[in-house]
Amino acid sequence: MARKHDKVVFKNYSPYQYLMPIDPEAFIPQNHLVRVIDKIIDKIDISTVMEKYKGGGTSSYHPLMLLKVLIYAYIQGIYSSRKIARALRENITFMWLSKYQAPDFRTINRFRKEILGDAIENIFAEVVKLLIELGYVNFDYYYLDGTKVEANANKYSFVWAKSTRTFEKKLREKVKNIIEEIEKINEEEDKALGDLDVKLEADYDSKQLEEKIEQINQKLEEAEFKSKRKEKRVKKLVKVLKNDCVLRLKKYENYEAILNGRNSFSKTDNDATFMRMKEDHMKNGMLKPGYNVQIGTQNRFVIGFSIHQSPTDTVCLKEHLELVEKITGHKPKNLVADSGYGSEENYLHLKECGINSYIKYNTFDIEQTRRFKKDIFNVKNWEYIAEEDAYVCPAGKKAKYLYPKISANERGFVSYEKVYQCEEICNGCEYREKCYKGKRWKKRFSIRPRLEKLKEEVRQRLLSEEGKEIYEKRKIEVETVFGIIKNNKGFRRFLLRGMKGVKLEWGLVCIAYNIEKLAKIIIEGWSKTATQPSFCLLYSSILVFSSIKCPILVIKNYCFGTAPFLI
Repeated sequence: MARKHDKVVFKNYSPYQYLMPIDPEAFIPQNHLVRVIDKIIDKIDISTVMEKYKGGGTSSYHPLMLLKVLIYAYIQGIYSSRKIARALRENITFMWLSKYQAPDFRTINRFRKEILGDAIENIFAEVVKLLIELGYVNFDYYYLDGTKVEANANKYSFVWAKSTRTFEKKLREKVKNIIEEIEKINEEEDKALGDLDVKLEADYDSKQLEEKIEQINQKLEEAEFKSKRKEKRVKKLVKVLKNDCVLRLKKYENYEAILNGRNSFSKTDNDATFMRMKEDHMKNGMLKPGYNVQIGTQNRFVIGFSIHQSPTDTVCLKEHLELVEKITGHKPKNLVADSGYGSEENYLHLKECGINSYIKYNTFDIEQTRRFKKDIFNVKNWEYIAEEDAYVCPAGKKAKYLYPKISANERGFVSYEKVYQCEEICNGCEYREKCYKGKRWKKRFSIRPRLEKLKEEVRQRLLSEEGKEIYEKRKIEVETVFGIIKNNKGFRRFLLRGMKGVKLEWGLVCIAYNIEKLAKIIIEGWSKTATQPSFCLLYSSILVFSSIKCPILVIKNYCFGTAPFLI
């Protein structure tokens, strides 16, 4: 017996049915992310972008529309101009945002590189300004950290500074041998080339070498050799100098100019430096071309960024703060960072700028352990006699000031050290093996008084209750932002090349991140408002009096379309 509801029923579907164009407005909820982003970007001053347009010719796509599309694309994790162009034709939210305008990928890429290139810092500053006005950031606390992002370059297109200098040295040796052989042949041929004055300076360049080769060539045209074989040999040697040595020397000079103090660069992207990345799938410690990206955050909003070619975070702090102040016009009051930034140069710079530093040095955590404090052989635990400028070792012997020592790093920062040495011979002391491992008869060590004073100030700041609370937030500030950008959004490799392109791309990433976070906070606020009884009553009134258009429009905009500060 057949059951009552066994009949199969399908919804009506006609493949050849004509469909009228659909308005995306009806399919995008009033509290959708794209609507809020649209309103936020409307509040940004883009006058610096508008100035790039000179006028004349055919009409251009409006830069505000292109900027909205780019930022929304980056929020959605779409970074390719071709994929953005396809989304404008296929994705309903992109269609709504562009109002059915669909620029091709060339237009999008040209706008991104040529129009936004020099204005990205101004747009970022406008976003930060908006966040300050809304009370989300204030530069009181600045959490700084860096990450390595891979460049759009071949992994095997490396040029190493050490190898370049080695090859250049061998080339100069070759040039020297060739010139010596030419001079020897000239002597054997009774100075057929005349008096050769082709000795080069120790640091000669390719231009000077070319001049010497030209000088030999002129004499070679007028010379009469007794031996044709030797004449051919000289001509061959001159040809090697001209077609091989000069070209290679020019290449090495070009490499040195590109390196500009770095240890490596990529032939594909000359601004990229080879760095060690965390994403090492082969587990062999392979270096990859990339950039060191530094960002500063507060309340998990990005309020400062900079791009660096050095893989070491320590050397980036000073330049980063200068760029942040230049872009945003603000200087942080308190700076929080990990021990990678802890150096005498950074501590001193922050103190001179009036910035309180919450930066650990490399031995901070070890110094807080009981084992370190109980170690009688550690110089830092020795008794210091200020009147004699001497330390007392565990055996009761004095280590007195011996001489000063001054050193400077590659950036010109000068450090001052004081070298101390024990008065008595350490050999024969009962603590000799535990206290001193060196080969000298007397123990010798150095102290940096200025650095120790700066460390003490930082130590007191970090060990205070306020300092502990501030430093604890560091783990959930910058690391969270990097996790969202690199893992959630999938931004692990730059698409554009060169410092200018990379700065532009990372600037867009930071702007998109800030605007998305702000939009989600606004939407979350609406959601909480929508659950209140007064809101439900207001919504019922809207349904009942839907024929009254103007008042209802205002109420709708307030409840669904915009936040009060965006109206």
